[in-house]
Amino acid sequence: MDCGAAVIKTPLMGNPTQKFAAQLLFASNMKRIRLEKKLTQENVALSIANIERIACALGVGMPELLTEPERAQRKSGSKA
Repeated sequence: MDCGAAVIKTPLMGNPTQKFAAQLLFASNMKRIRLEKKLTQENVALSIANIERIACALGVGMPELLTEPERAQRKSGSKA
């Protein structure tokens, strides 16, 4: 895992300007919640950056920190 990488590209990403329904839903919900909580884009970005730093320190990907424990165990084959 390269903790210094700004963007991780995968074969599934395709055209970076192409928007998937999940991306649009996520973006819409994130903006709505951010505005409801009176957070700036910078505040949210710093929060995400902290999650990335924690993941790197633990030697795991960000999704593992955000996945239900049962799913994470199946994926990694380890038990908490």
